[in-house]
Amino acid sequence: MTDTPLNPPKPWFVARPRKSWFPSNPRDLWHFRGLLARFTARDLTLRYRQTVLGMTWVVLQPLLGAGVLSFVFGSVAGLSAPKGIPYLVFSFAGMVAWNLYSNITMRAGTVLIGNAQMIQKVFFPRLLLPLSQVGSSLVDLAVSLVVLAIMLAVYGIWAGWALLLLPVWLLLFVFAALGLGLTSGALAVPFRDVQYVLPVAIQFLLFATPIAYSISAAPASTRWLFYINPLSGLFEAVRWSTLGTPFPSSGLITYSIVASLAMFLLGVMVFSRLERRFADVI
Repeated sequence: MTDTPLNPPKPWFVARPRKSWFPSNPRDLWHFRGLLARFTARDLTLRYRQTVLGMTWVVLQPLLGAGVLSFVFGSVAGLSAPKGIPYLVFSFAGMVAWNLYSNITMRAGTVLIGNAQMIQKVFFPRLLLPLSQVGSSLVDLAVSLVVLAIMLAVYGIWAGWALLLLPVWLLLFVFAALGLGLTSGALAVPFRDVQYVLPVAIQFLLFATPIAYSISAAPASTRWLFYINPLSGLFEAVRWSTLGTPFPSSGLITYSIVASLAMFLLGVMVFSRLERRFADVI
């Protein structure tokens, strides 16, 4: 039987605005998984296009950052790493986790604005855009972890079985970063001020987080500031898994885990709630 105006074909897909506080149907995300891979590959290609050093920047960025922090906190401030650990290695371990967090947060927070024309003209789950930033950031993370492994082997540092939990701490960093990235990205569509505030907030958080120093090195009167920072426990846990430093207190690590997951859920809810307005106001 041929299709006629009185007997139209059944639509393969119907796009309707979502009013839920939860993300797109998982089946929709799975259906567009190929597009997610394309977004990730495009981000990696565009990021290093027309650069002389190319992917070498993936290694140089955390190394240079660790070098600067080592000079500021190790030489100028006079702080020291735990016995037997060079300060550069101590700082680099923190920078590996920090780059993962900051890259996902910054890129997810600006990716919607950068793809405004696509959002206005093409239908696809908008959640794919910030998720693609996770994929490209994980590629950077893998390269940095190889460099860290070489450093640990050169200096004979072995944390033992604690290394098995490193993926757990890094995954929590991804959740925390996505939470802030999704929230800021969704709010940046109607309020462009967010894209200017976000870099300042990330820069402040860099120095308000124990990346190149441990919480115990901070003055006792200011340690409460680090305890309320949900990233503090995760950085202490990453160093425990890679360098064999003391494990953070159970209260601090529990708080960091719960806060990271809560930030992720909040980001997903805010993003999903505002998603239906993206094409109209972007």
